[in-house]
Amino acid sequence: MNPTPMNAIEINGLQKKYKNGTEALKGVSLTVQAGDFFGLLGANGAGKTTLIGILCGLVTPTGGHAKLFGYDIDTQRDLAKQQIGVVPQEFNFSIFEKVRDILITQAGYYGLSAKDAGPHADEILKRLGLWEKKDQPARALSGGMKRRLMIARALVHKPKLLILDEPTAGVDVELRHGMWEYLTELNKAGTTILLTTHYLEEAEKLCRNLAIINKGQIVKTGTVQQLLRGVDVRSYVLTIEASKPVTKLDGFQLTVIDDANIEVTLEKSQTFDALLDALHKQQVHVQDVRPQENRLERLFLDTIRT
Repeated sequence: MNPTPMNAIEINGLQKKYKNGTEALKGVSLTVQAGDFFGLLGANGAGKTTLIGILCGLVTPTGGHAKLFGYDIDTQRDLAKQQIGVVPQEFNFSIFEKVRDILITQAGYYGLSAKDAGPHADEILKRLGLWEKKDQPARALSGGMKRRLMIARALVHKPKLLILDEPTAGVDVELRHGMWEYLTELNKAGTTILLTTHYLEEAEKLCRNLAIINKGQIVKTGTVQQLLRGVDVRSYVLTIEASKPVTKLDGFQLTVIDDANIEVTLEKSQTFDALLDALHKQQVHVQDVRPQENRLERLFLDTIRT
């Protein structure tokens, strides 16, 4: 009988070297606490997919250890796999099977009967906007609906840990925000979530803690706030009114969006008051100011370039 651990994921010295010589993971160590919404960021080829594949039991590591809620992924594989639901990048369900049946079939792999799984499956389909499509074959769904079906299938057995590999790729903005809301609710209800994404605003919006992986190694980890405090620049979008177009601003990095909007980047040593003074000298009236939420992207790019 395993005691209930505080950590959802414990990874120690995980390595993976493929037969062609590619070293995908170089001694990765990482801890994700139960109940966290954790983001894993990295460029293509950084090692994210290999790491997820190992946690899911699809890839065999060449070194190191990992546990999911205290269960060793090697020696207690079945128990470990019961703890997780996985949403991979690629669609991997039968396009000819009906939407609701896909969820019921998945639940069966975890020992749940159709009778037991049905109510929860229906609840998920309604919450993800798939209820009206429940009796249609999956091939009739749009790309965004197929992505939501992948999430629904991963949740049907009520896993403690949900692993999302690029979950909103190909999903339009409105649907993406709806999925963000649902994932936030899941997390608040107790589901631990591990997210990989290329939409950095998604990580900043959803995650409490982050790790950046580059070339098979974890290069930064911490809370979103801690990591962003290390960014030396900050950007603002300003809506302006000026007698003539603003094309430059002495001492500041300026990007013209259109005649009425500019983006200004401030270095760590520069103050916002100094920016306003510079604009005033050019007889520019500021009507609105809003932060440009690209700090995480800047952090990510600065990290992988070092």
